[in-house]
This record gives sequence, structure tokens and C-alpha cells, in this order.
Amino acid sequence: MGFGVFIHRYDSIYDDSPAERYQFPRQYLGRVQACVGDWIVYYEPRKVLNTRGYFAIAKVQQVIPDPAANDMFIAVVEPGSYLDFANPVPFADESGVIERGVLNGEGRISGRAQAAVRPISSADFNRVLALGLDDAEPLLPRSDIPNVAGGLAEEQAPFVFDQARERLAIALSRIVRDRAFRRTVLRAYGERCAITGLRLINGGGRAEVAAAHIRPVEANGPDIVSNGLALSGTAHWMFDRGLISLSDDLDILVSRHANDVDGIRAFVNRSGRAFAPARPVERPHPHFLNWHRETCFKQ
Repeated sequence: MGFGVFIHRYDSIYDDSPAERYQFPRQYLGRVQACVGDWIVYYEPRKVLNTRGYFAIAKVQQVIPDPAANDMFIAVVEPGSYLDFANPVPFADESGVIERGVLNGEGRISGRAQAAVRPISSADFNRVLALGLDDAEPLLPRSDIPNVAGGLAEEQAPFVFDQARERLAIALSRIVRDRAFRRTVLRAYGERCAITGLRLINGGGRAEVAAAHIRPVEANGPDIVSNGLALSGTAHWMFDRGLISLSDDLDILVSRHANDVDGIRAFVNRSGRAFAPARPVERPHPHFLNWHRETCFKQ
């Protein structure tokens, strides 16, 4: 087992779904098999417009032949392991490249950096993970948490860990995953409710929207921004209870079983369509929207 880097771009020709599977040709089979049972970092190339760089982690559960494509394989992602970074990590910063393993003996970037799948050292993985999970400046201020005895500061202390395995154990924490999910979803939606279009900030600087899973974690919904919506409290309540849903084209659907259909229609924004992130990869995925319509929505 070992850590790896999987290159992925939202407009890929491959049949990828980062939170579920990664398709690749035979030439990378050995490298991917070396990652089975371990963690990988997803990386979006610098030539992609508004690249996210290193943007997520996931655990490889198994590798299987692709039943739909000859000489192609699929790395199956362990359910619930995928996590978008709170802060996408660039390929390089002022101190140089983040992934030192792509440098040759002369300190220059080698051809290895172009490989779609490559191993990554524990030290490099730890460096990427530390930057990706850094939440020293959260979107949600901690002013809503009361002081504890002794007057301890309310500010959240940054994560300080030396080893990648220790940091991964923290990444698996539901608290940390929820915090990272909130940051990525609210950033994608500009802290604006997808249903009402309102961007409300309270006196403490807190965005009055929640990051809602389209397919809940309890139903094996992944912590990926395309499985999320920024929703105000009322919209979140109605969405979770199946009183509203979304079509694949993001038309807002109102349940006929609601006791105030006209009131709900007056509550949603005038266009009748949900607001969506600018980046296609961050928009609600039809796969998750269909699950919500079929499972939750009271048609």
C-alpha cells in the first residue's frame, strides 16, 4: 500500500466520478494497485482554467476491470472516504512546489509531474493534506460558541500534526468533514441560498445558510460539492422533508402534498430555478438529484 496522486479534470474524456470511481488505462494498473487500501490525492492540472490544484482525498477500495471498456480499469473509491479540501492547494507557492517528489536531482520539475497516476511520499502527502485541511480562517466564525470556564479563547486552534496518518485520522472525523464540506459548498455558492437567492450575513459575520447534502451522509452520500446545496434554514427544512426538490436542469419542484403550495412558490426566487455555482464541476450532479427525487420528494 502507498499514497498516490490521481490527475482528474472536470472535462475529462474518462468516465470518472471522483467520489465513486476513477477510470484509467492499463499502463497505470501497477501504480493504482499499489494504492489499494490506501489514500490518494486528486490533482487538477495547471492548464485547466481556474484550476483547483490538489483538491480532494479519497481511499482506494479495490481495482476492477471496466466492464464497459476494453483494456480499461476502475479504481473503486471507498464509500464515505472522499473529502474535498477546505482550501484547494496550488501546485507551488512562494516556497516552491508542494509535491517535492516531482523534482529531479537538479531541483527542476521532471516529467513525472505529467503522469496521470503517480506515487507520492508520506512527507509530500502530509504537506498537501496540512494545507488542504487548514481551517484557521473558517467561513463560519466561532463567535456562536460560548466561552468555557476560565475564559478560554473562542478561536479555533489550527491543526498541528506531524504525520500523515495522524492527520488522516482527523480527516475522518465527522466534525472536520462537516466543516470542510460547509466551506467548499458555501464558497461555491457565494454564501447565497440556492432556492431563495438571498445572501444574508448576520451581525457577527456569519452566513445564514447551511451546507446541505442532496443525498445524506446516512444514505451513503459523499462529501463532495456536487452533492451539496447552500440553503437557508427554511429551504433546508423543506428540502430534507421532500416538500421541494430540483430537476436535473435545476428547476425548483414543489410537492403537491405541501399544505401551502402557493406560499412555497412565493418563497422561492422568481425565476423558479435554483442558483448554481459558476464552475460546472461544482453544480448539483444529476445522480444525486435523481436520488433525492426518487427517495425524498413527495411527488
